Amino acid sequence: MNFLRNRLVVLGLVLLATLLLYLLLPSIRQGSMEPSLEAQKMGLMATPPPPLPTINVSIRTGQLPGDPPLFFREALPVDGAGRQILPRLQIVLLHGQAFTSKTWEELGTMALLATNGYQALAMDLPGYGKSPDSESLKTDQSRVDLVSRFMESLGVRAAVLLSPSMSGHYSLPFLMKNSAQLHGFIPIAPVGTRSYSAQQYQNIQTPTLIVYGALDTNLGAQSHKNLIQLPNHFVLKLEGARHACYIDKPREFHQGLIEFLSKLK
Repeated sequence: MNFLRNRLVVLGLVLLATLLLYLLLPSIRQGSMEPSLEAQKMGLMATPPPPLPTINVSIRTGQLPGDPPLFFREALPVDGAGRQILPRLQIVLLHGQAFTSKTWEELGTMALLATNGYQALAMDLPGYGKSPDSESLKTDQSRVDLVSRFMESLGVRAAVLLSPSMSGHYSLPFLMKNSAQLHGFIPIAPVGTRSYSAQQYQNIQTPTLIVYGALDTNLGAQSHKNLIQLPNHFVLKLEGARHACYIDKPREFHQGLIEFLSKLK
C-alpha cells in the first residue's frame, strides 16, 4: 500500500515537472536569443560602423575691387575643427533678373554644395544686389572679362558655371570663348541661346546639365531646343515648374544638381 502511494507521488511530481517545463520553455528559448546586458557592456555584440566625418559649412561675404566692384557670397566645406577642406569642385553661381546671390543662400543651394564638399561662389551681377552697375559691360567680351576676373581673383581653378535666365548674357559668351576652363556648365533656361550656330554648340565638349521647367514654354523650351546641340549634355526637366524652376522645385533641382556634379572629374 505504501509502495503504491509512493509511486503515485513520484508520478505526480514527474507530471508536475513536465507541465512546468512546458510552460517555461517559450520564455527560456526567447531569453536565449537576446544578448545579456553584461555582454552588451563588454562589447561582445556587433557594433555599427563609425559615422562618416561631418562636413560643416562656413559662409562669408566679400567685395572684389575693380570696375565695377563685385559683391559675392562664398560657402566653404570645413571639418569639425573649422579647417577648410579642399573642395572637389568650385561652383560659380550667377542669377536671374529678379534675383541676387542671396537667392542661392536662402534657397539652401550654397549650404548644400558645401556640405557635399564643393566650394560655392555666388556673385551679384553688376546692377543687382550690392554690385553697382557699369557702363563698360555692353559687349560680349566685356562680360566674358568680368566673369574671368571674378574667377581669377578668387582662385577658381576647377569651375562649374551655373547660369539661370538673364545671366545667359554672361555665361554663354564665356562658354563659347573659354569652355576649356570649365569642368561643367549648368544653364537654367538662359537668354541668348539663339545667338549661336549648331556648329558653335557642337564644338563645345564641356559636360552640361540643361535645366528647365515643364511649364516654361518660352525661354525654357527655346533654350532646351538650342542647348541640346551641345554634344555632352544631360537634361533635367522639372515637372510642374515655371521659368524659375529651381524656386518652384528646389528638392528636385538640388537632387539633379548633386547627381550631375558627382559625375564630373
